[in-house]
Amino acid sequence: MNYLRLKALLGAGCFSMALMGAAMHPAHAGGLERGGYDIDLLFDPAPFASEAEATYVMPDRKYKNARGPGGADLGFGTTADGAENYWVPRIGAKAQIVQGVDCMVDYSQPWGAHTAPGIWNGAFSNMETDIKSDNYAATCSYKMDAGKGQLRFIGGVFYQKVYGFKESLVSPLVPDFGGTGRVDLSTTGWGWRAGIAYEIPDIALRASLVYNSKVKLDNLSGTLDLTNVGGVVLPIYGSTQYMPDVVELKLQSGIAPGWLAFGAIKWVNWSVLQSVPICPVGVPSALCFTGDAASGSQQVTSLDLMYRDGWTVSGGVGHKFNDQWSAAGQLTWDRGTSHGYGSQSDTWTIGGGVAYTPKPSIEFRVAGAIGVMTSGHSGTLAGENGYVAGLDNSYDFGNDLVTAISGGLKVKF
Repeated sequence: MNYLRLKALLGAGCFSMALMGAAMHPAHAGGLERGGYDIDLLFDPAPFASEAEATYVMPDRKYKNARGPGGADLGFGTTADGAENYWVPRIGAKAQIVQGVDCMVDYSQPWGAHTAPGIWNGAFSNMETDIKSDNYAATCSYKMDAGKGQLRFIGGVFYQKVYGFKESLVSPLVPDFGGTGRVDLSTTGWGWRAGIAYEIPDIALRASLVYNSKVKLDNLSGTLDLTNVGGVVLPIYGSTQYMPDVVELKLQSGIAPGWLAFGAIKWVNWSVLQSVPICPVGVPSALCFTGDAASGSQQVTSLDLMYRDGWTVSGGVGHKFNDQWSAAGQLTWDRGTSHGYGSQSDTWTIGGGVAYTPKPSIEFRVAGAIGVMTSGHSGTLAGENGYVAGLDNSYDFGNDLVTAISGGLKVKF
């Protein structure tokens, strides 16, 4: 094979299409994942590169056969919307500091969730939940010659803010079902990443393995608003929690002139998030745990997630038609993090996109994805500590559709 010819035909455009295919993964990943972590910009060979992109995800999850506490039909409705549409933005910039040393800064929203089923048989559990995140990261790498290619060592830190609210029905006796309670919470934490990569640019080969640490959230605080049921606004806090650590292996290689194959395997430690107890300020931390009064718990409410670990496997092919146009397609399987409670089932997604490079310094990208969120049932589930989630509602869900569109711009010189 003529490697110089292959390198010329592959070019940067096909690299970008591989990355854009990976960007379609947030078309409803498991747990609270939205944008996840992405440091691929760090590998751009240009001395300086910046990019901005946004993905709009439209999950059409539907609840059906919903029941309230004890399996009762409360007459509030047996069907509801199980997920809301959302945006996933990301912006970053990378620069070569000195020969062999590259650094990148970026802003992203790795975690989030939004459900707004409203008044339904599960309203005592959830009328609306909205969780958001902001992530600010700095990542650097050092590369050195090794064999036919280059070995790269990667390290970085990131600062995260996680915040949101949950509204549930407390009393249906208030007119127009206005007897709601609302929890608002916010927290911050730090994390770090480390990794290694090996690259042979002449054949567009790259293999990378990156670990992103847990983010310790030990300042979870906010308010519980019970004014709609004659109560007061209470200052509250939650016990120490963690956002999950993540390990991701990515591979790509030229397979023929103008063709690139790529794939990834990712593990996310979502099992660290089970039930998050919420307690009034003043309650000792030793008594703020998931449970009931008989066990000594003094929680006033909880955020039940009950996740298991997530796995994501993806693979695809990219092709560069000429100096201006490239395209790629990708198939992704995401293992559901729900296993008896919740609606985070397995998801299969097909994505594809196009990159247009009118000049070497500018690249435009557009992509789309369509997938199936598989069916299942949400009911009661006992955790490792004996706590049982799902006592206040149950429901079924079918094979539902999820779609997404994405657009991005890269500028480099």
